[in-house]
Amino acid sequence: MKVACTEKSQVLASKLAKALEIPLIHTQFKSFPDGEIYLRNGDPDEETVIVAGFAGSDSLVQTLLLIDACEGSDVTLVLPYMGYARQDKKFNPGEPVSARAMAAALSRGVSRVLTVNIHESTVLGHFTVPATDVTLAPEIGAHIATLGLENPLILGPDGGAATFARDVAAAGGWEADHLTKTRLSGEEVRIAPKEVAVQDRDVVIVDDIISTGGTLATAAGMLREQGAASVRAACVHGVFASAGYARLAAAGLEAVMASDTIESAASAYTAADAIARALR
Repeated sequence: MKVACTEKSQVLASKLAKALEIPLIHTQFKSFPDGEIYLRNGDPDEETVIVAGFAGSDSLVQTLLLIDACEGSDVTLVLPYMGYARQDKKFNPGEPVSARAMAAALSRGVSRVLTVNIHESTVLGHFTVPATDVTLAPEIGAHIATLGLENPLILGPDGGAATFARDVAAAGGWEADHLTKTRLSGEEVRIAPKEVAVQDRDVVIVDDIISTGGTLATAAGMLREQGAASVRAACVHGVFASAGYARLAAAGLEAVMASDTIESAASAYTAADAIARALR
C-alpha cells in the first residue's frame, strides 16, 4: 500500500503515510499555458490511498486526474474536506444537487471513499461505492485538554451542532450546550447558550466548518457581554472564506483552531491518526 495526494493535501498525506508506515508517492503538478492542469504520478501500489481534500475547482480536477493516473490499483479515496458537500439538496428551482454531482464523479475509478466530518451524512449515499465518515471530535477534545482550561464549557453554534459539541466534551468530561438565537425586537437578537450560563467560564465554540466566521464573531462578542472569561473556537474544517480568520481574530477570540483537512496556519491538530485508524 502507498499514499498519493493532491497538491493541497501534502502535509496531511505525509502524516498519514507516517502513521501507516507506508511510502508516499511523489507526484508532479504543473499548469499548461492555457490553464489546464497536468500531473505525473509516481508508481502506485496494488493498493493506493489517495488523500485529496478540495475546496476549489483546481483541486477537484487534480483529484480526478490523480484517480485516473492510479488506474489498475485498488484505490481508497480519502476526502479530508469535500467541497460542494453543503449543497446537498435543491434549495431553489433549477439548482443542481452539487454534492450528488461531485460524489458521482469521484466514485469512478475508486473502490471506497472515506470522508472526515462531512457536513451532511446523507451525502455518503450519493457515492456509488462504499463511503464512510470519520469524526475528529476526540482529536479536538484531546487538544482542548492541553490548553490548561479549568472546566471549559463546550458550545455548538446551533442545535445542529449539539451532538458534535457533546462528542468533543466527552473527551474531558466537560459540560456541553449549544447556542440559541432569540429575537428581542425587529433589529435586536440575543445569542446565548440554551441551558448553561457562561459567567466566569472558559468557552470553546466547536463546529464542523468555520466558513466566513460572521455569526461566530457576533456570538463571541455576546458571550463576552454575558460574562465569559474567555472565548475560543475550534473546528474540523477551517475554510475561512472572505477573511473569516481575520474577522474572528478582530472579534477578540483567544484562539481559532482547525485541523489539517484544509492546511493552514490555524491547523492545530491532525486528521491523520483518525484516518489511519479507519483505514486499518
